[in-house]
Amino acid sequence: MSATPTVLVIRHLLFEDLGIFAPVLTESGYRIDYVDAGIDRIDPDAVYDADLLVVLGGPIGVGDQRAYPYLTDEIAAIAERIDRGLPTLGVCLGAQLIAAALGAAVEPTGRIEIGYAPLTFADVPDNPLAMLGQVPVLHWHGDQFAIPDGARLLASTPGFPHQAFDYGPAVLALQFHLEADHDRIEQWLIGHAHELATNGIDPAAIRADAGRYGPQLADHAREVFAAWLRSAGAPGTTRGTSAAIPC
Repeated sequence: MSATPTVLVIRHLLFEDLGIFAPVLTESGYRIDYVDAGIDRIDPDAVYDADLLVVLGGPIGVGDQRAYPYLTDEIAAIAERIDRGLPTLGVCLGAQLIAAALGAAVEPTGRIEIGYAPLTFADVPDNPLAMLGQVPVLHWHGDQFAIPDGARLLASTPGFPHQAFDYGPAVLALQFHLEADHDRIEQWLIGHAHELATNGIDPAAIRADAGRYGPQLADHAREVFAAWLRSAGAPGTTRGTSAAIPC
């Protein structure tokens, strides 16, 4: 690993990037390197060598590996990285890929959850998401992961009871989008216009909620991300209290 800490970001859709997490990383001295899945090769050595791996969302799923074979490469590289105990964060599809890498089922639910809604937090010690409080977060998913063996459920919603888990201090998987920048929500509304129209969702409602909840959510989300980086022992941070290592 280099003197300058690096974060490798696997991106599946150009506008679904690090968003508000990027300034937290750059202010901590990280160099950010993007890998665009399906265009750039998933290099296992690069995945292992990064000080931090972030796997972002996208409109495909774990069950689409035959159509999008690079997903298989991602799962294999993520599994090896987790085995090495290295800090790894997954968002939406990224969280589902982490679950698959840990041997958990990931399946379509036949329903969707799109828009801003609050979370219910699991009563576990040092829940890294608890500081979000009741501020609604951005949901944009239809698949759901099972909670892997040795992991802890962290958050739920009524329609999707498995919203987040951690696996020891170094792995965090989020079904929802803490990283999304509310000031760029229009990119999401344009990029996912067909999905919104198909499901009868008014983009104006999401646009209004982004303006209503986004600024406060961004403040809380940055705090959550920075605190998790510390607990994971990521470079540029000091490890604090964290969850127990999985059995």
